[in-house]
Amino acid sequence: MAHPEPIRILIADDHSLFRKGLKSLLSAEPGFVVIGEAENGDEAVRLARALRPDLLLLDLAMPGASGLDALGELATAPISVKTIVLTAAIERAEIVKALQLGAAGVVLKSAAPELLFKSVRGVMTGQHWIGREAVADLVQALRSYSEAPPPSRSRFGLTPRELEITSAVVSGFSNKEIAQKFVLSQDTVKHHLTNIFDKVGASNRLELALFAVHHGLLAEPDSTGN
Repeated sequence: MAHPEPIRILIADDHSLFRKGLKSLLSAEPGFVVIGEAENGDEAVRLARALRPDLLLLDLAMPGASGLDALGELATAPISVKTIVLTAAIERAEIVKALQLGAAGVVLKSAAPELLFKSVRGVMTGQHWIGREAVADLVQALRSYSEAPPPSRSRFGLTPRELEITSAVVSGFSNKEIAQKFVLSQDTVKHHLTNIFDKVGASNRLELALFAVHHGLLAEPDSTGN
């Protein structure tokens, strides 16, 4: 049986010790191979164009050309590379901007290695990753970002149960975890999510989370529903 091709990863971070440590961590995990390192945004774009990695792990807070600059350039480049933003302490609005520029997820530098591995694999299967340890910052960012009008009281036709499931998605729960939380089958959760996506016009979990926070589509603490 043929082994799947390893995920080819490019690391971009201005701290050499962090890059080396992350490279060692990823290289020891089956199915991952680190093919390059960059120390600023310009180098990240140049290496992404030259090496064509599957995934870019990108620090936004780099001197000179920033991670946001790199994301902006890669968004129009004739290459296909998925990006996960690595962040320690960064302005919340920049996290939102990174997602708007095409980043597939946000992972805190302080996250456990297992979460990083899970996020890499999830992004490579087409998911938009909202790690539970990063979602609180994302939620706060969306509440304070831009000069958007206050959230509408409209529920877009969502039932109480659908609002609960939407809140769970915002909190980073998987379908399996949502099923356990509300004592439902995973098929039922998938059915609810399909209905939710249709009602709000979202095509994936990240879009749903962004939409839900912006419009205040979070279940009340004492809400119940079917």
